[in-house]
Amino acid sequence: MSDLFATLKEKVSGQQIKIVFPEGLDERILAAVNRLSGEGILQPILIGNQQEITNKASELNLTLDGVDIYDPQNYPEMDELVAAFVERRKGKATEEDARKILLDENYFGTMLVHLGKAHGLVSGAAHSTADTVRPALQIIKTKPGIKKTSGVFIMVRGDEKYVFADCAINIAPDSQDLAEIAIASAQTAKMFDIDPRVAMLSFSTKGSAKSPETEKVSNAVEIAKELDPSVVLDGEFQFDAAFVPSVAEKKAPDSVIKGDANVFVFPSLEAGNIGYKIAQRLGNFEAVGPILQGLNKPVNDLSRGCNAEDVYKLALITAAQA
Repeated sequence: MSDLFATLKEKVSGQQIKIVFPEGLDERILAAVNRLSGEGILQPILIGNQQEITNKASELNLTLDGVDIYDPQNYPEMDELVAAFVERRKGKATEEDARKILLDENYFGTMLVHLGKAHGLVSGAAHSTADTVRPALQIIKTKPGIKKTSGVFIMVRGDEKYVFADCAINIAPDSQDLAEIAIASAQTAKMFDIDPRVAMLSFSTKGSAKSPETEKVSNAVEIAKELDPSVVLDGEFQFDAAFVPSVAEKKAPDSVIKGDANVFVFPSLEAGNIGYKIAQRLGNFEAVGPILQGLNKPVNDLSRGCNAEDVYKLALITAAQA
């Protein structure tokens, strides 16, 4: 795990990447920001009242040297943000609406990312996932060809690294969704120096069972191959056929995946969530994430039970995505 984040630090250090933290008064955020700034890894931006944040940092014996603090109540470029928000929402918000909405720290921070005043955003220590993701979907939106964002976990154990998707966002993805998740997950894998070999999972291997559920996955495979023929990808696979070479040789001898998959796309959120937690609890893998993918610019969601170390790591990931 330490090697994983050492690599990310090397990638982002010196790049002057700015990451927004809307929860400027949260102790965990302040501790992580103090560390990130002190190490010179990235440039943090805290959202909130400057005096309150400075006082809070002082109480915690933290310094905020090199940290920018923006207050939505007193931001000199608010007119620019308001105009851009009205334009982005295309008739769904008036200027008056925008001025009220942008007082919300998550909307304000997301607009900074949209306008290029910051490169990414990390929130969720004190907000729900919906509070973090909704502004991103409304303002930053998904990349061309991607209908929905998705959430992946990087599963790490020693030198082993795998990508599990989608384990966080889409409850019942259809074939198109699964195909998009597969391509996005392959791109995420590369960020962590994983050469992606993508397996689309099911309870069937190459037609060994027939049902709407298995056909959904096999159709997703064809769509994904059309979306990006350069990605090494196949399915549908049972997990053992995707992961164990001797099983792959028997069940899918003609596949490009030879029991050597390292990116696993689950057929539903139910399967993905259960799968990563089994690997985490029974297999002693560390689960890094969820990492949101598919957005035009990176926004990531913390757990409200996070600690300062979690904030630090997710900020590194967000900077690497940027």
